[in-house]
Amino acid sequence: MKPYQNYLVTLLIILGSFLELPAQTVNKKVTSYVNPFIGTAAVDKKSLPGCTFPGATMPFGFVQLSPDTKHEVNRPCSGYDYNDNTIVGFSHTHLNGTGIADLLDVLIMPITGDVKKAADYKDSASRDFRSAFSHSQEQARPGYYQVKLTDYNVNAELTATEHAGFHRYTFPQSAGAGFVIDMDHSRLKGTGNRSAKIISAEIRIVDNRTIEGYRVLTGWAKMRRVYFRAEFSQPFTSNILIDGKRVYENKPLVMGAEGIKAIFNFASTANEQVLVKVGLSAISVANAKENLAAEIPGWNFDQVVVHAENAWEKELKQIQIEGTDKQKRIFYTGLYHAFIQPNNTADVNGDYPAADYTTGRAADKIHYSTFSLWDTYRAAHPLYTIVQPGRTAGFINSMIRHYDSYGILPIWSLWGVETYCMIGNHAIPVIVDAALKGIKGFDVNKAYEAIKGSSTRDHIQSPFGIYDKYGYMPEDLQSQSVSITLETAYNDWCVAQLAKKLGKKDDYDFFIKRSGNYRNLFETGTGFFRAKDKDGKWMEPFDPLQYGGNGGQPYTEGNAWQYLWYVPHNVPDFMNLMGGKKAFVNKLDEFFTLVDTVKRKNGNASGFIGQYAHGNEPSHHAAYLYDYAGEPWKTQFYVNKVLNELYDDQPAGYSGNEDCGQMSSWYIFSAMGFYPVNPANGIYAIGSPLLSKATIDLHNGKKFRVLVKNASKENIYIQSMKMNGKAYTKTYITHQDILNGSSVEFTMGPEPNKTWGVHTPPPVESW
Repeated sequence: MKPYQNYLVTLLIILGSFLELPAQTVNKKVTSYVNPFIGTAAVDKKSLPGCTFPGATMPFGFVQLSPDTKHEVNRPCSGYDYNDNTIVGFSHTHLNGTGIADLLDVLIMPITGDVKKAADYKDSASRDFRSAFSHSQEQARPGYYQVKLTDYNVNAELTATEHAGFHRYTFPQSAGAGFVIDMDHSRLKGTGNRSAKIISAEIRIVDNRTIEGYRVLTGWAKMRRVYFRAEFSQPFTSNILIDGKRVYENKPLVMGAEGIKAIFNFASTANEQVLVKVGLSAISVANAKENLAAEIPGWNFDQVVVHAENAWEKELKQIQIEGTDKQKRIFYTGLYHAFIQPNNTADVNGDYPAADYTTGRAADKIHYSTFSLWDTYRAAHPLYTIVQPGRTAGFINSMIRHYDSYGILPIWSLWGVETYCMIGNHAIPVIVDAALKGIKGFDVNKAYEAIKGSSTRDHIQSPFGIYDKYGYMPEDLQSQSVSITLETAYNDWCVAQLAKKLGKKDDYDFFIKRSGNYRNLFETGTGFFRAKDKDGKWMEPFDPLQYGGNGGQPYTEGNAWQYLWYVPHNVPDFMNLMGGKKAFVNKLDEFFTLVDTVKRKNGNASGFIGQYAHGNEPSHHAAYLYDYAGEPWKTQFYVNKVLNELYDDQPAGYSGNEDCGQMSSWYIFSAMGFYPVNPANGIYAIGSPLLSKATIDLHNGKKFRVLVKNASKENIYIQSMKMNGKAYTKTYITHQDILNGSSVEFTMGPEPNKTWGVHTPPPVESW
């Protein structure tokens, strides 16, 4: 590049940051648009944060090395709150955007000064070693995190491989440099049935550069085991091991339960860098050592940073977009968040923690966990079928292994074990969607066995004997009855579709009939799905604005308004229940405009437009339902409103929990102009495209393209549409359209075109 071209590119970057020029004017890596701080703060004190973390991780990797701003973590569940001003250390495992905290394993904190005094013999078990920090001395990008710990004047840098964390610390002085290794750091202790308790922990000194250890703890995931091996670039000169309130100098081993910590002292010169690499395993210390040796054999920190960044660039550039820089920051950060999990819990030798607490062996050395399925089946997993088909097969193989060892498919699995968090069994639509889309790499017949077994065998919050007896879940026999009935009906439709594909007529007849059970809870007088008791009587009193949480009410993390729209598998039939298209649209209009002045909400309710709550998943498809009723311009209005008002490129950029990529996946689909209302029928309803262009590099070698003419904040309505150059009036596209490498062209304008798409609603099924 010639010198004047360098100046021109620099000028364009500067101008683009002020003027929000279309991003195609400057050729940049897509990773440069990722801002890992998005989602680390809440909009206000009453709102949920996105619960994301800013630290270093690999795509779908086992390790997430990130700072924690709280010692015992509750909210934000990721351990990092952008509004805090101190850091307690850097732990190696984190959850991305969940509603419950866990993991937070093997915390390391650099310290300076008198290390013996720092041990604080009187209350060393309860003390943390936090330091103040400033966001002006902090940065994060995919695969790298840096912060200045101002109390110690230590510069901390982090990167990661799939199974290992890599630290680089620059110390300010010639004496008194040290590290705290804390095996007690966890989610909140003593706060109920999901509180953390350290059952057993150990730190063992191998030599003056190496330590190993483990901990067994219970929390959200029960009886979880984590093992580590840490190697230092320099020898430590002394150590202090802490067992509760007892402190030992230069002892080779400490073990016990809660309060296990160690402090290591190093003789370092001013501005000297001390590096620490830490291998993790869910199986054994030997496996942690093998993981570390395989992934970080040397001490080249910068090389690992480059490796991580390149891995992220490869994954994220599968979708190339054009739009403003702000749009690109939200989009690519969303794709980054979607690709953090599910996590490969298998070691480099293939060992993985099985759901029955045994050790399994995966021949392909891949076994995924962290399945937030109640959230991610809606949009994240359909997105994976487009841009991660190979990993989708890996997800399903992992689910089948879970079924083999546990008897049901995963509901919300973490660290390989079942947490039973949330309702339904939404591994079912994930598997059926992949099977019907023709994704290869898993045994479809075995997968069908698993989804049928998980749909007929009683388990927690799924008493199918009761369900089959009554045709619904009676609230006096099963809490969250309305939500469970509706979600089970949808899952049954999914089972029926795969049964149909495999020629299992009797199964198809059984499950397609059961998929209509939502009708048994629709009460025409109020126009809502309502709870009944075992005698068939409506439960009283009824208030459609009354929220439920995760038990004790008929609705799960929502109210009757939000669950009213949950019949994604048969919208036309539901429309008839409502009294036809006009009644359906009138009720949908009321849904988006009714404000509950009493504020009867639970903690997951946020991001409101009327009763639509974008901060939680039951509402996510609702704006697209106007497409089914012949008024697609209203879908365009509300989708655009959500895209522009409920997402931002700032730390408070999400209107609720990120939920392991679901919140981001809604944006990714919707910004491109379409969304899977029914996540398992291969149909994508058309919305209001935000970007000026999007190109998806498909794994079959083709490209799917979206071009948007007149894209702007004002031009939110579709004037016309073309598919492969021909006029197109359907309010949907199909998965096959995408796989064929089609080109879709939207022409947008500031006023609704009330003739486009009014007679071509999305169909019930496309297979």
